[in-house]
Amino acid sequence: MSDEKRPARGSIAITSADQGEAALRQSGRALLLHFHGAQRALRLYPLENATTQRALDDLHNGAVAMFLAEQELEIRVMGEFLFVNSLRLRLELDNYAAFSSVLGIFREYGIGAVRMEEGAERREWQALLSHLVAQAGKTPAGGQSKFDDLRARLEASGVSHLVLEPEQEGQDYSDDAEAAKQAAKRCYSQGVAVTKEVMTGARMGRAVSVKKMKRAVQSIVDQVLTNETSVMGLTTIRDYDEYTFTHSVNVCIFSVAIGKKLGLQKKQLYDLGLAALLHDIGKARVPLEILNKKGGLDEEEWKVMQAHPWLGVLTLFGLKGYGEVPYRSVIVAAEHHMKVDLTGYPRVVRPREQGTFSRLVAVADGYDAATTRRSYQTVPISSDKVLKEMWDNPRRGYDRVMVKALINLLGIYPVGTCVVLDTFEVGIVSGTNPDPTFLNRPLVRLALDAYGNVHAAPGVQVDLAEKDGDDHFKRTIVKVTAADRYGLTVGDYFV
Repeated sequence: MSDEKRPARGSIAITSADQGEAALRQSGRALLLHFHGAQRALRLYPLENATTQRALDDLHNGAVAMFLAEQELEIRVMGEFLFVNSLRLRLELDNYAAFSSVLGIFREYGIGAVRMEEGAERREWQALLSHLVAQAGKTPAGGQSKFDDLRARLEASGVSHLVLEPEQEGQDYSDDAEAAKQAAKRCYSQGVAVTKEVMTGARMGRAVSVKKMKRAVQSIVDQVLTNETSVMGLTTIRDYDEYTFTHSVNVCIFSVAIGKKLGLQKKQLYDLGLAALLHDIGKARVPLEILNKKGGLDEEEWKVMQAHPWLGVLTLFGLKGYGEVPYRSVIVAAEHHMKVDLTGYPRVVRPREQGTFSRLVAVADGYDAATTRRSYQTVPISSDKVLKEMWDNPRRGYDRVMVKALINLLGIYPVGTCVVLDTFEVGIVSGTNPDPTFLNRPLVRLALDAYGNVHAAPGVQVDLAEKDGDDHFKRTIVKVTAADRYGLTVGDYFV
């Protein structure tokens, strides 16, 4: 096909995607209006009233129609916004009352999302709305939260196809370190679960949901923007038994954090995060005996492994709803091993440049892979050595601008680095110092005291920039060491 024809084909795809989004927005808006209408009817009229029954019919029929069209249905609150599936609905004058009412009822009960599953019946929507109306303004007995009370009532009513999630987004975590940590853990777990579902589905030839991936990425981006320290800390949980899935989530987190450092806008971070999460999807088509081999790969096996970038392209084009996958995700899947000088793989047939997102994801991918213990790699390389190699060795093929951004993000001592202090204490780096003039003095969680006694995880947090009364630093890093040398598991200090 000639180059002249390609833009026209792209424009058709964009138009089709836009039409699909417009249809989803319209039906999502209608669904929320039906939700509000049924809630209002139950508040004003008896259940047997024709107006109430008609409102419940409209809600159920609208929900079923959306589920059949989208293969999923979820109403979610994030901050001040309402989402139906992955699409944020715009607040307009004609739906202001309905949106405000739905937001208010979700907030009162601490509901983060309502998800409809296949087989949901009209009576289940009726039970949900009836309980919401009947318990409004009341305080549950026994000190239960309104959310837990509502969920118990729904269970007692036999509601099993409408699943409620507690409110997670839009909370202020600035003064609540534990809540921030728990939110980051939920985000990370969701990312791993979705990645596992996508990779397993692709391997088995099953349909996978692009929308679920987008929601997972949106959650990761929100965490990086508001709670970077907690979610970055979770990248230290490197379970080699789940390496394929945790690696993809880690690369997504690192990529989004680097993108934030480079000044990318939120929409760009969403596209970048999705590309990063999907960068290794081609490995779903690599035989498991090669993917999980404990020894080195022979020449034929290595050729199969090197095929995963273009296999990723084929997999992405084969996804149900692939039109919703940004073109950049396909490019990153193809290019993330090419290297900036194009000496990597797959080999190119004509001159080109490795894309910006591909260069960024390649750096995140290389860093996480080198610092992770895998089935064939007993001892990972320490973070500081990996960063030095990425910066100093041009044969690695990394973009130096992206490597520098990663170094600035992680600091001289990246999160998860095990360090020995001049006080003979041993600690785990938990974050860069808030004062940029102290890059060599990170925040550390002490794991062992000077006598070798263990501080229970998550350890004792200290700031290495802190000084004593004589204006001397209380603690200074002497050297980097291996955590397992002291019987420490880095991930324990971030969960």
